[in-house]
Amino acid sequence: MHEGSSVGDLADKLREELDCYSPGGKLPSSRALVERFRVSPVTVSRALAQLAAEGLVVTRPGAGAFRAQPRPQAAAAGDTSWQEVALSADGAADVVPRSVDASGVLVSLAAPPPGVIEFNGGYLHPCLQPERAMAAALSRAGRRPGAWGRPPMEGLPELREWFARQIGGPVTAAGVLVTSGGQSALTTALRALAPPGAPVLVESPTYPGMLAIARAAGLRPVPVPVDADGVRPALLADAFKATGARVLVCQPLFQNPTGAVLAPERRGEVLRIAREAGAFVVEDDFVRRLVHEDAGPLPRPLAADDPDGVVVHVCSLTKATSPSFRVSALVAHGPVLERLRAIQVVDTFFVPRPLQEATLELVGSPAWPRHLRAVSAALRSRREAMTAALRLHLPEPALPHVPSGGYHLWLRLPDGTSESALTAAALRAGVAVTPGRPYFSAEPPAGHLRLSFAAVAGTGEIEEGVRRLRTAFDDLPGRPGQRAGAHRPG
Repeated sequence: MHEGSSVGDLADKLREELDCYSPGGKLPSSRALVERFRVSPVTVSRALAQLAAEGLVVTRPGAGAFRAQPRPQAAAAGDTSWQEVALSADGAADVVPRSVDASGVLVSLAAPPPGVIEFNGGYLHPCLQPERAMAAALSRAGRRPGAWGRPPMEGLPELREWFARQIGGPVTAAGVLVTSGGQSALTTALRALAPPGAPVLVESPTYPGMLAIARAAGLRPVPVPVDADGVRPALLADAFKATGARVLVCQPLFQNPTGAVLAPERRGEVLRIAREAGAFVVEDDFVRRLVHEDAGPLPRPLAADDPDGVVVHVCSLTKATSPSFRVSALVAHGPVLERLRAIQVVDTFFVPRPLQEATLELVGSPAWPRHLRAVSAALRSRREAMTAALRLHLPEPALPHVPSGGYHLWLRLPDGTSESALTAAALRAGVAVTPGRPYFSAEPPAGHLRLSFAAVAGTGEIEEGVRRLRTAFDDLPGRPGQRAGAHRPG
């Protein structure tokens, strides 16, 4: 049994038995618990620590574990209705009222109920994460001299140098700030580049977390449509001219959610259009390390072809490691770098040094390239399994583009299909999916679904999830009952 599950199981059993002891009563010794439940001493220690953290037991070194005294009864809830007035008045004079809506982000962060297949996840399943390599890196990092001291505000020099080499071109360590995850870096970038009330150009569709950042800062997202070759330059130029915007946020590589890669002939054109508009391009290079093994050579980041400081580059290690491995880089060139640095220092001071040291240990170990190769092969296998299952069991939604990188597919629903009804029906059928509406900053042209193939346990779960989605599709109002396999591509 996995050590984590053993700890949880033992904690549950001990929690159930606590009523057998009076407050202050002594629990059996660790040795007795080891013999009774046939677990390791480490498991017993961790289970007791968990109960202690919950306030249910008290551990005394050399004496053992004791049932804690009952908790005092919670005080009656106060009257918080005054906050409605205070919060509604906040920002009443803003040109663009700020709104904090995390719903589009929570869709990919919230764990589904037990038994539900997770097609809405935004991170690698634990079986794909480099857990042993991360644990070893963290252990080695903790023993480094000065590992628990204060790091430089911009980040450890060796880590900044590593990020700079990964990006290439004119980027140097001097232009790199180490940040706590891509979401934090994007927040810093938008705060630095656009004042409240300003327009900011965004791809349409685009990442809901970025739209949430913009709206929370009082910015006005203006959509610029993308196609299979990325953002459309002619429409981008029109948008800059019409709005006077000074910022474009884009994902040139395996765009979320469409999976599009910015075409070679558009790369220089996008930078030229932004430069002529006196605007910055925030490049969210979020998924470069989740390339599939059949992808071929990747294009360089836009920042690698930008000597004039147009691009503010964001890249993260989180997607390729673990949701809790929140280390990223914010990269810029020129006077804007000082503003970015100042905002980051004010907001977060710095990324904890042990995590930076662990990052250096991880990316410098032989386990790192092995992990990336393994993930690359696994993602290709999962992508192929999902596309095959969709073609067999659910061909009605259009799949206009199958990306060779990233962790999801973007489906266009048949006209008249309700996203919300299908999402609810899918959950009832035992599969969680992501509706397309939060990815659009304006009215969407059609209904969509985003299906992740990275957050599930394997290809068998992918096939079962698509079969459940078939059931959900057949159960939509107005559709005749049609079982899996009844619809096949012609």
